[in-house]
Amino acid sequence: MLEVTENGRLSNQWDTAKAASMSEPEKLLYRSNLLGSDKRITNYGGGNTSAKVMEIDPLTGERTEVLWVKGSGGDVGSIKMDGFATLYMDKLRALKDIYRGVEFEDEMVGLLPHCTFNLNPRAASIDTPLHAYVPKRHVDHMHPDAIIAIAAAAESKALTAEIFGDEIGWLPWKRPGYELGLWLETFCLENPAAKGVVLESHGLFTWDDEAEACYALTLDVIQRAMDWFDAKTAGKPAFGGAIHTSLPALDRRAVAARLMPAIRGMVSGQQHMVGHFEDSDAVLDFVNSKDMEALAALGTSCPDHFLRTKIRPLVVGFDPAAADVDAVLKALPDQVAAYRDDYAAYYERCKRADSPPMRDPNAVVYLVPGVGMITFAKDKATARISGEFYINAINVMRGASAVSRYQGLPEQEAFDIEYWLLEEAKLQRMPKPKSLAGRVALVTGGAGGIGSATAERYLAEGACVVLADIDEEALSATSEALAARYSGDVVRKVPMNVTSEGAVAQAFADAAVEYGGIDILVSNAGIASSAPVEDTSLALWQKNMDILSTGYFLVSREAFKLMRVQDMGGSIVFIGSKNGLAASPNASAYCTAKASELHLARCLALEGAEAGIRVNVVNPDAVLRGSKIWQGEWLDQRASTYGTDKEGLEEMYRERSMLKRSVLPEDIAEAAYFFAADTSAKSTGNIINVDAGNVQAFTR
Repeated sequence: MLEVTENGRLSNQWDTAKAASMSEPEKLLYRSNLLGSDKRITNYGGGNTSAKVMEIDPLTGERTEVLWVKGSGGDVGSIKMDGFATLYMDKLRALKDIYRGVEFEDEMVGLLPHCTFNLNPRAASIDTPLHAYVPKRHVDHMHPDAIIAIAAAAESKALTAEIFGDEIGWLPWKRPGYELGLWLETFCLENPAAKGVVLESHGLFTWDDEAEACYALTLDVIQRAMDWFDAKTAGKPAFGGAIHTSLPALDRRAVAARLMPAIRGMVSGQQHMVGHFEDSDAVLDFVNSKDMEALAALGTSCPDHFLRTKIRPLVVGFDPAAADVDAVLKALPDQVAAYRDDYAAYYERCKRADSPPMRDPNAVVYLVPGVGMITFAKDKATARISGEFYINAINVMRGASAVSRYQGLPEQEAFDIEYWLLEEAKLQRMPKPKSLAGRVALVTGGAGGIGSATAERYLAEGACVVLADIDEEALSATSEALAARYSGDVVRKVPMNVTSEGAVAQAFADAAVEYGGIDILVSNAGIASSAPVEDTSLALWQKNMDILSTGYFLVSREAFKLMRVQDMGGSIVFIGSKNGLAASPNASAYCTAKASELHLARCLALEGAEAGIRVNVVNPDAVLRGSKIWQGEWLDQRASTYGTDKEGLEEMYRERSMLKRSVLPEDIAEAAYFFAADTSAKSTGNIINVDAGNVQAFTR
């Protein structure tokens, strides 16, 4: 049975009453969002929708036909009205008169802006001619796994006819572009009764003159393909049957936690990469199967798939029966190097005189028998989506190999798309990465004022952040708030007591599985206590030492382990205190523990330097706002020590500072950002005081 993302049949979600009041462009948006909401219909960012609509020309005031079509880089599931390009149909038709033939089809993309209607800034995609020249008002182009499984089968044309008869036609592989648009027009004119076409190794086109009918037709065609596969493959083992058994779920994560930092270090030579781990049933069926290696070597078929995943994955040499991770880690460097060499040879075989330089030769997808799939990319969203695309490819291989023989794209065709000059131009237009792009930070005390402000500063600069805190309720609230502002891809939470070796080790393992490793540790978890020395119990003394000294040691030790495996350097930032340098009355346990932090940082800076691991300290003073340590007894005690009330304490701290300014969590976050970023790449063993000026805390 072809794997799907949810059980049941495709559901027609069209609300006729709701659509009745919509304009034609609004119906196009409605249709697009409905189609894109089900990943059985199309993958993220894949496919296009269009509508030919009569509009008032702003230049002439007369009605003119306008093509509304999904713009370049959009996603039909989440597209808004401004995601559609709009083009004059008469100008698009006029392009035929100046088309110089297939050798020059790429130059037609540069002419599409000349067809823009109403100064729409949304760029038209390469697929625009495929929609423009179909002589129907509404066109859907989708990438359903069930259809691509047919399109990627050796007997693709015959299978299409078997399932759909004359209702859905078939066209051989042709790279998307102007020429394929003309092929579609010719097919429609020669087959006026046809309702769509399967494009070999690519996807599905369907069309109608009414928006609702086009939507219903698209669902019907895909469902018929799914039903056909169900009938043909029922009871048959997938991929030749299983030869490996999956490890238990926790063991799979444990293996991934060890493999991912090692792989990340090997593939981050050009930029920091972020990882994603997937062990769904579809993935496990594939990685455990007899035919997995042979099918994986054939490469993916649909262009959308291999642009995200590279033409083929790297199969990690792991035997789940032996579960010898150490042996795998020892062999991995040679495997990764062999993949790079193979990719470089592919580039040399296929490159053309005007091909762009070879890009990153490392694999994107890593298949691990008994464990699952690991993907690496420049950011978390791309790594996750690359994994989703390879699951699409798995579904396609499952279907095609069950009813025929699966075939990937010919190598030269795959190369010509991967190194397409139009694709290269799109890559060159990408914005410059933010300063912490690809970096992963773990912030202890992440639910507090300083921790959450630091996390937000890092997120704003493109980092992924793992928030760790012992207060699970506050941790959930903080992570949800940050995820809402920066996306769920880049924020994770791990409940953690920094005094527990097991909890600390598990938190770092979880971070490794979620993102591939750690680049930045912000050790910030803390408490505060205030008591005269004669009233300081051993338990109070030990609690300060456990959290502020031992806790900092435990998280740093785990960070060192992970950073050494990655061999990419790293930055450890201690959030210390002015009290680590300047004594304070009635706080001997707190001040001593904070002084211990400072000396631990100096020791770690010495040990980490040869591995490029920098260790620095930010010393705040009197950060009251948002800080949990200023709640309860500590606030009462400090107010009593200085002879003021709660309301007057912040004013007292401000006035005692040299600069007469309050210190806020955001101020500490800015210093923590400096030590995490490359701007401080030559700084280690340093202390920055962020205290508005305190002469007793001067470091020299």
